[in-house]
Order: sequence, then C-alpha cells, then structure tokens
Amino acid sequence: IMQQEKFYCNCLTICKLVSENGLFYKTEMKLYLRLLRPEIKNIKDPKRTHRDAPCFVDDLVAALHDATGKDGELLASSPASFGICSESDSSSRLVLSELSVGIRRNDRRGVEVLDPAAVFVSDEDDQESIMVTFDLPQSQLLKLKPVLVLAFKSPLTDGELDIIFSSQSLQPNTQSACISGRTLYILLTGKSSEGNVEQKWNISVQAKSPGTRQSLKDVLIGGKSGSDVRLTPLLLFSAETGTDTRQVWVSRSFFQTASLSFLCELRRFLDASLPQQHAEPLLLRLDSLQSLPPLALGLSTSETLLAEIINSSAPTIFSFSSWSSSFPVRPGQLALSPALLGELGQRLEMNERQMRELVRQGMVPQRASEKLERLRQLSAFQKQDSSAEGETQYCAFLLLKALQMLTRAYSIQRKLRAARAGPSTRGPTCGLGSLTVFLTDLVSGLLGPQSTDLNNCRGSCAIPLNNINNHAVLLTYHIERGNVNERGPCCVPLAYDPLEVIVLNDEGSFLTSKPDMVAKECGCR
Repeated sequence: IMQQEKFYCNCLTICKLVSENGLFYKTEMKLYLRLLRPEIKNIKDPKRTHRDAPCFVDDLVAALHDATGKDGELLASSPASFGICSESDSSSRLVLSELSVGIRRNDRRGVEVLDPAAVFVSDEDDQESIMVTFDLPQSQLLKLKPVLVLAFKSPLTDGELDIIFSSQSLQPNTQSACISGRTLYILLTGKSSEGNVEQKWNISVQAKSPGTRQSLKDVLIGGKSGSDVRLTPLLLFSAETGTDTRQVWVSRSFFQTASLSFLCELRRFLDASLPQQHAEPLLLRLDSLQSLPPLALGLSTSETLLAEIINSSAPTIFSFSSWSSSFPVRPGQLALSPALLGELGQRLEMNERQMRELVRQGMVPQRASEKLERLRQLSAFQKQDSSAEGETQYCAFLLLKALQMLTRAYSIQRKLRAARAGPSTRGPTCGLGSLTVFLTDLVSGLLGPQSTDLNNCRGSCAIPLNNINNHAVLLTYHIERGNVNERGPCCVPLAYDPLEVIVLNDEGSFLTSKPDMVAKECGCR
C-alpha cells in the first residue's frame, strides 16, 4: 500500500512516496532533504528601500563626497566607513578616493544609480560560502565601470568580520571587506558590459576566519529564516570611474529637486551639529499630546503668523510623513513680503554667525560648517533678495528654524555647565537641568533632530531660596516646626516653551505647536 503526500517550499511542489519497504523510504527521504536544504531568500523589489528612505541615495553620495578632504586625501575615518581592510588594500582605497574626488569636482553631479531587479541569497549548511545572485536589468549604464554598493540597514554590533567576495562579474574577481561597527557601506568594483543585456551576477561570499559563518549569515540575512536581507544593494556609476569619458546623465529619480536634497542635507546637518547627549526613550506617540490646531504654511499664510514663527525661540522638529506614503516630497513654498524677507535674511545671517562661532570654539564639529554652506547653496537664498522664489523662501525658513533650535540647545548646555561649575556650600538648590528624549519613535516621518532637550527641574527646596512664593515659604516653616505629615515644597517647572513641529504631508506644509513641552524656569511650590 502506497501513500502520496505533498510538501510545499515557496513555489516548488515535492511529492514523497512512502512505502513499507525501508530502502525505498530512505532513498526518497534523502532526496527530499537534499532538495529542501538550501535556504533561498528573495528581495523582489529592492527599490522599496529607497521609497521608504528617500534620502538613501543622497546619503550615499554625501558619504562619498565627505570621504576625502579638500586636498583630495582620504580622511582617517573613511576606510572603516566603507569596509576597507587596511593600508595594504590599495585598490579599494583608490576606488573610494576616485569616487570621492570625482563627486567633489562635479559638485555631486555626474552620478547615476541602478537597482537590481531582484536579489537572491542561497544558504546551504554544508557550504562555507553563501551565494548571492543579483539580477540586473538592461541598461546602457552597464557599459560603464559599475561599482556595487552594499549598504547596511544597521551597523554591526558584535566585533568585526572579514569577508571575501568572489565572482567572474567582479574586477578583480576576488575582493575583500572588513566590517566593523563603523562600517556603513561596502564597495565592490564590477566588470563593464559589452552590450545592453540583462545580467546575473553570482557572487560567492565567505568569511575569512573559520567558525564565523554564522556571523556572516547574520550580516547578510539576519541569521533567521524568513528575515530580511540586511544589506541593501545598489549599482553606482560615475563619470570619473567609467570607461566613457563623457558626462553621465544625472538621475533625478531619487534626488529630483533641490528641495529634496535640501531636506536630506538638513537632516545630516542636524545629526552632525546637535549636542551628543544620552537620551531616554519615551513610550508614547507625540500626536497623543495636546496640540494647538495646525497652521498651514504656504503662499496664503498670514504675514503676522509668519513673523511670529520667524521670531519664535521655541525648539523645532521636522516631520515629513509623506516620505513613506507618496514619494516624491512636494516642495513647500512661502510668499514673504519684502520687509519680512529682509528680516528672515538678517536672522539667518545672525544665527549662521553664532553657528560658525560654535564651530570655532570646538563645540560643533568642523563638518557642520561645510554642511551649512551646502544648505545655503541648495536653498539659493540671498539676503535682501526680494525676487526669491517661494521654494527658496521655504528652504531658508526651514534653515532658520534649524539654526535657532541648534543655537538654543548649545546656549542651554552652556548655562547648565556654568551652573554645575559654580561654587556651592551645600547641596544643589532647585534649578533647571537637562532631560534629553528620543523622538524617532514618537514622530512619523521624522527628519530631525533625532532627540530634543525638554529640561527638568531638580534640587533642594530648603530656605533661603530664589523664586519661591509665600505659600512655599509658610509651608516650609510649618514642616520645620515638626509637622512632617505635610508634603514639602517641590522643585517644579514654573514656565514652559512650546515644541513646534513642522509637518509636510499630502495636503501641504503645517506648523503644529505642542504647548508646555519644554521647561524654561524652575521654582519651589
């Protein structure tokens, strides 16, 4: 008597015949296990990563641009960021250097990208290597010398890993990478194609050190069955490294407008400039907090409202929730009067001077100054330019709010340091302290900053005190007379600043104000 059973593995149907004959049963089972052993993972649409993170390509081009200094030499941190193993790996260093210098020379133009149509990862337990197959679509770009970029979704957290890539599609056929917690990208140089045809790149990936295969699997596919591939692939072409010396047509599929590049650069500027402090995660959504009605920012926004926002000192965060749902982002526009445009220019100039002074004092990294200059170029805003277009005004407005937020953050940090360094004859008295919280999980489509300082009040409420009212004085006296069952005065916020959230969604640009968010004055009550 024979029984037929069906097993499904993706789209493959396997029939197993079971018999009382032991030999027959064993042979069929061996065939069944051998067929199921390879673990195949498929990314059907690698472009999806770019839609979910529209700064992906812009961030890559910026990282390549920043890999070298103005003298054309690689920065000390660049090899680790791009997985280059050592000083002896001269070919990889040369590729990175050529890409970086070319992107700098052409002001980030002359770059084209191409997505693989699909990526397959085959993992067999009895093989030391893991096979990765890239299906490449037809493209004239493949006639140029391609650079395969593997971008990390998240940095390596456990130690370091040295990897060997082998393929007839690579030039040279064998290339290496050294991955650490600082590695953001891996660059592999490929062979130019002779014709405009579809290609398959089969690349064998193997860890150099024995016993580290599981670590390699963790890097490539997360180490778990059904998990996503952790490396995002992209083919990059540059006029500087191609065999054709003509200028490569610049793709606008990802950085289509100056506004989008401006927003991506603004996020990087905030990341590079904000004070690095320990931040406590919050377990609630920002939209669950009380808010004033959203105010539209656009060509019809009232002059009075725009003047109030420009002159406001409240901290600001930037949220562009439509990035994940309706890419590309629509550029915002403003219509400022000549008088308000002049005021915007003056405040922008003043805050830029303060920012450059922070850089000069060493409080802000030098790279922030370069990014600030890049933002000015992208905004195309000139002081006293009454003919500035609405999109240019909008970018200048965002830059001003970012600079106001940064200078405010460093002013608070300076005051807190001075308070801690001041003389004290007893325990700390009631005063303002720093409280930094993460915003990444609170705000949908957060552009930046990633964290903000809400401040908090800490310290003793013993007499004598400043900023104490009559009730607190009498309450303290009452408790000191032995009435210990009463609650004593507590160090609490007395005044607050709002938190401003600039939102761009499908309906336009809006300013949402969250009142009473940032403590700015403390007292005993």
